[in-house]
Amino acid sequence: RPSASAAPICLLLYVAEIQFQTASTYPIFIPHSAVAMAPPLSQTASPAGTCARSPLLAHTSRSLIARAPAPSVTQQFRLTDRMGVAALGRQGGRAARIASNRTVFATSTEQPKLTSASFVRPHLKKLSAYTPIEPFEILSKKLGRKPEDIIKLDANENPYGPPPEVLVALGNMAFSNIYPDPESRVVRTALAADLGIPMESIIMGAGADELIDLLMRCVLEPGDCILNCSPTFGMYSFDAAVNNARTIDVPRFEDFSVDVEGIISACKEHNPKILFLASPNNPDGCMIKEEDLLRLLELPVLVCLDEAYIEFSDEESRCSWVLERENLCVLRTFSKRAGLAGIRVGYGVFPAGLLEYVWRAKQPYNVSVAADVAACAALSNPTYLKNVRDALVDERENLSKVFSEIDFLTPYPSHANFILCRVEGRDAKQLKDDLAANGIMVRYYSSPAVLAGCIRVSVGKPEQTAAIKKVLQSMC
Repeated sequence: RPSASAAPICLLLYVAEIQFQTASTYPIFIPHSAVAMAPPLSQTASPAGTCARSPLLAHTSRSLIARAPAPSVTQQFRLTDRMGVAALGRQGGRAARIASNRTVFATSTEQPKLTSASFVRPHLKKLSAYTPIEPFEILSKKLGRKPEDIIKLDANENPYGPPPEVLVALGNMAFSNIYPDPESRVVRTALAADLGIPMESIIMGAGADELIDLLMRCVLEPGDCILNCSPTFGMYSFDAAVNNARTIDVPRFEDFSVDVEGIISACKEHNPKILFLASPNNPDGCMIKEEDLLRLLELPVLVCLDEAYIEFSDEESRCSWVLERENLCVLRTFSKRAGLAGIRVGYGVFPAGLLEYVWRAKQPYNVSVAADVAACAALSNPTYLKNVRDALVDERENLSKVFSEIDFLTPYPSHANFILCRVEGRDAKQLKDDLAANGIMVRYYSSPAVLAGCIRVSVGKPEQTAAIKKVLQSMC
């Protein structure tokens, strides 16, 4: 039992413990003279939810939710790299004396000046910002061209835009002054009918990108890892870094197919929590084979299958598979199929045990009234959606033929609404700049090595294909 003189110290520890358990982001101000007489927290009763993570060998989707381990004394005083903390210990049942009585962050000439950046989590200070594609208004100023004179083939957007019902519905939108339905029930009901799965398995997001981050926040603890099959969509590794998780890369083969054996080995070695797979994959457009996906679903890892471009392939979505598998979730979007990239609306199909916690962590009004209205209006005209899909698939074949006829381009097969081309015999970056000078925007890659010297071109309308053909032929 601590002496009376140690009572303030015990109170300090108690406050610090509460602060740790409530995941406060504010720094704990602790004097260097603080000494603990209380037993380590690991010897005391742990609050609910702080037990160690369950092994995934007999995994369910609930077991994939992040659980913090019982906090240790060291964890209670996890401070920024500028903060010092006194050692804790016992000496014959009496508090160890510490020479200095300075309080951390006390005014002192020895301490660096406190700035707003001092409060930023240390791992975020090392984060590189994601590089997005520039929008029309920025490109217009940079190129000195009107937006309508720019052929934008660098971000895989749908050149036809949404069904006409969308613009009508947005123009007649009611209750824009009222918060949206936090459960997006109307559009989820429409999606359930479109997909043939229960509404209860679907959750909406402000684009599928939001759901990638939300999934990580529910599943990953700091220091956990994901498996990434590069080259692929950059948001997987970016969001992992934001969430203080590690990315273990299992590179694809030269034909961009996934290395199944490499993934299996990485699972054994690193015990990842999530495996991200895009099918069709961005930026090459290849599909994952069904037998490969089935093998990977046998692993003790949550498989997140990103089907942003599935409508442009001849294969069926795996959304219905989620109903029978605890470790599979599927992401979809309205950006490509329905031409709603600017509205930001996507959705995920999750197993029930996992979805319960995703719902808890989701922002209540993440999908706007406008996004709900636009998505419902788009789904009301399936004929338009199919016709646009078919037109883009036909134009993809036409565009691929154009590239095959250019002696310095080698196109890869694609199941998406874009084509990856290897540039040979000339500088790919210069080619990208030359096309931009003619008002045609494409995506250029300098890394990773398998993509170095490649450009990716979104499928556009026939007149846009004719324009890029004319410019390319002039370069031969």
